[in-house]
Amino acid sequence: MAEHGEVRQDETGRDLEVGGAARVRPAGWWRARRAAARRDEGMTTSEYAVGTIAAAAFAAVLYKIVTSGAVSGALESVIGKALDAPF
Repeated sequence: MAEHGEVRQDETGRDLEVGGAARVRPAGWWRARRAAARRDEGMTTSEYAVGTIAAAAFAAVLYKIVTSGAVSGALESVIGKALDAPF
């Protein structure tokens, strides 16, 4: 049986004082955060595949936009004005 004033920690690093208010120890909090970060190790292969396909599709759309007649003409106009600018 726990005595009054005894302090225990739960899985999140909180101090559970029997008969008192809960406190958070910084070391316990950091320990819990590191443990949570270890459980999420990053993207899986399928997530990489979906991300790569999405990036390639986005690049294709941007390429089509930039090489279209209207945008190409506008870019040439801007570059031409910049090169002909008086100093």
